[in-house]
Amino acid sequence: MSNPPLADLSPATFLADYWQKRPLLIRNAVERFDWLPDLAELITLAGRDEVESRLVEQRQGRWRCENGPFKPARFKRLADSDWTVLIQNVNHHIPFAAELLHRFNFIPQVRLDDLMISYAPAGGGVGPHFDSYDVFLLQVGGRKRWRISSQDDLELVEDAPLKILKRFQSEQEWVLEHGDMLYLPPRFAHDGVALEPGMTWSIGFRAPSTQELATQFLDFLRDRINLDGRYADPDLRPTAEPARLPEDFLGRVSAMLAQITWDEALVREFAGCYFSEPKPHVFYDSPDDLPDEDEFAAELSERGIVLDLKSVMLFDDERVYLNGEVLDSEAEALPVLRQLANERHLPPADYPEAVIEVLYQAFDDGYLQWPAD
Repeated sequence: MSNPPLADLSPATFLADYWQKRPLLIRNAVERFDWLPDLAELITLAGRDEVESRLVEQRQGRWRCENGPFKPARFKRLADSDWTVLIQNVNHHIPFAAELLHRFNFIPQVRLDDLMISYAPAGGGVGPHFDSYDVFLLQVGGRKRWRISSQDDLELVEDAPLKILKRFQSEQEWVLEHGDMLYLPPRFAHDGVALEPGMTWSIGFRAPSTQELATQFLDFLRDRINLDGRYADPDLRPTAEPARLPEDFLGRVSAMLAQITWDEALVREFAGCYFSEPKPHVFYDSPDDLPDEDEFAAELSERGIVLDLKSVMLFDDERVYLNGEVLDSEAEALPVLRQLANERHLPPADYPEAVIEVLYQAFDDGYLQWPAD
C-alpha cells in the first residue's frame, strides 16, 4: 500500500495537530499520477448514466447548476470561463482514483466517502462555500488560487442552486500547483478560482447528521423488532367528550412504545450495514460466465481476487459487512475476510472451504472481481 500523501507528516501527527482542528497546506503531496485525464475523457465520464455529474456556471453574477449525464455538445456551448464540471465517485470507475482514495486508510474506511474531480478553465470555480465534512483538495494540472476563512458567518445566498456564502471574508490565501494539496476541517469557508485550466481532486469524508443517523436507525429497527401485545382497555368508561384523547389511552400507547429497545450489538449491526450500503446509483454486474465453485477455487489460488471498485467492506469483532449486508460466514473465515476488507484484495493462495464459499457468493453478486492482468 502506498504511503499516505502527507509529505513529511506522520498520520499520528496529522490527526493530533490538524484533523478537525486547522487547515494544512501540503506541497508535492502526490508526485506520481498513473492516470491524468484530459477534458475529453472527463466529458466522456460525465456522459455515462451510472456516473453522477454536475455542471456549474456563473452568468452575469447568477449561478446555475445542471445535473448530468451530459452530451458532449453541451460543453461546446460553454463560455471560455466561469464554469466547472464536477464528477462524483470517480473511485468507482477508475482504478488509480480508487487507489489514491485508499491512501487515506490511516483514517477508518467507514469515514471515507469518495473522490470527486472538478475541472475548470481559467476563472472557473463554484463560489465561496463550506463543507460539513473534512476534505482534502488535491490540485492536478494547472494552478488554482484558494482563499479560506474560519468565519462564523455562514449565511447563504438566497435562492441560489448552490450553497454560496453571502459574506465571505478571506483570511489566508495560497496558489496550488500540480500535486499540492490543501486539507480543510469541517465548516471552514473556502473559495477556489482556477488561474489556468486544471482539476481539483477532492477526497471527502462521511459525516452524517444526528437526524440522518436517527432516521436511518429507526428504519433499520422496523425490520428487526417484534413487539408483543395489542391495545386493550377492558376498564373503559363512558365519555362526554368523544373527540378528546383520553389520558389513560395515551398512557397505554406510551407503555406499548416503551417496548422499543436496542442494545450495543444492534447498533453495531446497523453501523456496519448502513455505512457499507451502496449509494442509490450504484449497481453491480454478476459475471457473464460464472464458473462452478471448484473452478472458482482453482482460479482464486492462481490469481487472487479484488473487491470491485464500488464495493465497501467493513467488520467488527463478530461480523463482516459487504455492501450493506452481513456476510454469513464461519469463524474460520473471519481472518481472511478481514484481510480482504483492510487491503481490498487477497493474494493467490489455497484458501479454506469456509472462505471459498463466502467469496464465491460475493463473486456471483458482482462484489468481487479478478485482478486486472
